[in-house]
Amino acid sequence: MFAIAGAVSAASLAADEVTPDPDTVTPGVVGFIVTFLIAVVTVLLVIDMVRRVRRVNYRAQVQQELAAEVAARDDAGPDAAAPGAGDSRAAGDSRAGGEGGPAGSGRAPK
Repeated sequence: MFAIAGAVSAASLAADEVTPDPDTVTPGVVGFIVTFLIAVVTVLLVIDMVRRVRRVNYRAQVQQELAAEVAARDDAGPDAAAPGAGDSRAAGDSRAGGEGGPAGSGRAPK
């Protein structure tokens, strides 16, 4: 027990004698490079996150528009004009980015 306490006190005395001057200690080139790389990675992650959030918002907006079109077509009844008769898109061609079911299946994108 006394040996451990003696070793700890000796180590603390040695640490006090070797303490460098805080005004002359710098991280150096390696520290600058590491800090710069962390900043670059952070900026790239933020850019990627913004792009992904915009994509999700755009897909949600397109799904809402498609749901509104389907609801309007269903409310018009079976005697309404055929799909694409006043609209430049057919029912299956209104998908965003080619997602969803097969063309003409009437399935909304997921």
